[in-house]
Amino acid sequence: MAILSRIAGACALATLALAAHAQPAYPNQPIKVIVPFPPAGGTDIVTRMVLEKIRLSTGWNLIVENRPGAGGNIGLDGVAKAQPDGYTLGMGQTANLAINPSLYAKMPYDAAKAFAPVATVAGQPVVLVVNSNSKYKTLADLVSAAKAKPETLTMASAGNGTVGHLTGEVFTRQAGIKTLHVPYKGAGPAANDLLGGQVDYYFATPQTVLAFLKAGKLRALAVSSQARLPALPDVPTVAEGGYKDFQTSDWKMLVAPAGTPPAILTKLQAEVAKALARPDTISTLQAEGSTPMGGSSQEAAKLLAAEQKRWTAVVRESNAKLD
Repeated sequence: MAILSRIAGACALATLALAAHAQPAYPNQPIKVIVPFPPAGGTDIVTRMVLEKIRLSTGWNLIVENRPGAGGNIGLDGVAKAQPDGYTLGMGQTANLAINPSLYAKMPYDAAKAFAPVATVAGQPVVLVVNSNSKYKTLADLVSAAKAKPETLTMASAGNGTVGHLTGEVFTRQAGIKTLHVPYKGAGPAANDLLGGQVDYYFATPQTVLAFLKAGKLRALAVSSQARLPALPDVPTVAEGGYKDFQTSDWKMLVAPAGTPPAILTKLQAEVAKALARPDTISTLQAEGSTPMGGSSQEAAKLLAAEQKRWTAVVRESNAKLD
């Protein structure tokens, strides 16, 4: 009996070894990456650039699928409900992973549980800009004017609950001022009204305003990052303006469905890291006002948890809501 048991055990081990050996290497089919915003937008451009670097390095077949709508919720819901096999990924960001869960009355997914972070790809601050004809030359000028006449200065945003809007809310609280929020349906209309002098200031993404800044049509007073942007080296940070530890960013994070095997996450993270370390990737991201981030999947998960906690508090304090 003992001999038979040993033989049976050996056979079982051999079968497991053969089965493991027979498992095809990942990936052995196309990998779909869902971008929850329209083509040619900031998230789409960064996603396609990073995936192209990975394709050049590995030969993998990487396909981008744009699924815009509901502030990114529709696309990420597709990721959340996909098989956790590494063949459906998504490019999440601050809005749909950290802000929307407390902004929307109903969410199609639980952002804290539905995803396995792969890696944080890039981050960018928002830029506080005014019209070039504005009398506000510095951050201190704007704050002084707001304190002198509370609730008269107008702050544009690309919409309720956007990173720019909520950054503005954080700033008004820290600066002890009250201004009027004017939400627009997108970054373009907000920038157009700032150019036309209909609003006083705007916390905008760098891509929205860099061309106007270079053309001398807008003036940048501050950036919300911890360090100055290489694309705007002469523009001080909000913290440099006297607001200690002030920092907000709009980051992009590659995520997989929860339950994706750790070995697959590790393999994906390693390729993202290689792509972000390339000099051409770094220079391209910096030129548009972004900073490559990278790091491990564990670091991405830690950032996600911290940002969800932080933005939940900001949304509640601002009373911002969307149906």
